[in-house]
Amino acid sequence: MTQVNPYLIFNGNCEEAFLFYQSVFGGEFPYMGRFKDMPPSDDENCPPPSPEEADRIMHVSLPIGNTVLMGSDSTSQSGDAIIGTNISVSINTESRAEADRIFNGLSVGGNAFMPMCDTFWGAYFGMFTDKFGINWMVNFDENPQK
Repeated sequence: MTQVNPYLIFNGNCEEAFLFYQSVFGGEFPYMGRFKDMPPSDDENCPPPSPEEADRIMHVSLPIGNTVLMGSDSTSQSGDAIIGTNISVSINTESRAEADRIFNGLSVGGNAFMPMCDTFWGAYFGMFTDKFGINWMVNFDENPQK
């Protein structure tokens, strides 16, 4: 079944925010990675993080009931998050075909700023803003965690 989760973007204080959320909701972080943890890429569209941004959070997740609260920090490449609109809807699909269908359908008339592509973390992933100004992330895990 397709899973939908909120994804929050911060301007350098993602770790602080998620430690606060954890103090309220409890639970453990299945993953908290920093931009410096990314492997080098030959893709000129994916330059390495600046030294000032290397310790920022690339991705964190906190399970809360049947939902997973996800987050990351902004970078100079993504631009500062605008507080109040710094949330995306993250869709986890069951197949590449479903990921493409959702991405292609919802991005019509919008801005597909990160087309669907294979990632270093083993997912097929893309991001866009739809024609109504809503931010979306579409993800298919090639090797989902059990």
